Amino acid sequence: MTVVSFKRRVMLSLGILLVLLVLSAFVFTPSLYASSENSDGSIAEEHDSEGDSSSVKWVAFAAAVAFGFGALGAGFAISNVGSAAMGALAERPEIGTNALLFIALAEGLVVFGFITALMILGKV
Repeated sequence: MTVVSFKRRVMLSLGILLVLLVLSAFVFTPSLYASSENSDGSIAEEHDSEGDSSSVKWVAFAAAVAFGFGALGAGFAISNVGSAAMGALAERPEIGTNALLFIALAEGLVVFGFITALMILGKV
């Protein structure tokens, strides 16, 4: 695979991701700003017993983004570090523990994203 082909595939993937994000914004955000009318014509806001329901939705979205970006970052890191580690292990098998250590450090990104998501959800 050439570098130009790889760049084209990455740009295509990012473009598809951007289109999906914009489409999901049109699908999910109208319900965040929806309000109901009372019988007298005034606009009433809906509230949960715990607080505003739209703020709970945003908190859940923030927790999902925190965990999702942590998982994506760890996936990219593990793919790069793992392939380099396997290449290095093929040449020098005695550096296996160092390779596993670097892979475990990359895996820590998922743990940080998960802890951040739990801390965000704990504020609800």
